[in-house]
Amino acid sequence: MSAQTDTPGSVTAVYQVSGMSCGHCEGSVSGEISQIAGVSSVKAVASTGEVTVVSAAPLDEDAVRAAVDEAGFELTGRA
Repeated sequence: MSAQTDTPGSVTAVYQVSGMSCGHCEGSVSGEISQIAGVSSVKAVASTGEVTVVSAAPLDEDAVRAAVDEAGFELTGRA
């Protein structure tokens, strides 16, 4: 799935993350990704493994992967 522009000046991307199993996991992943420059919101859902990120511009997938790795999980790609 390619990034979609929802509102002027924002881009929404959905990533697939493996290993999340609870609310704490969601918080860890969201916290790390939210530190990437330009990110305005992050919603992680452990039950589906999906992480929805809204940012000012398309994000570098390597930056997202590094943030997910820092949280202790694995980015498996775009959802």
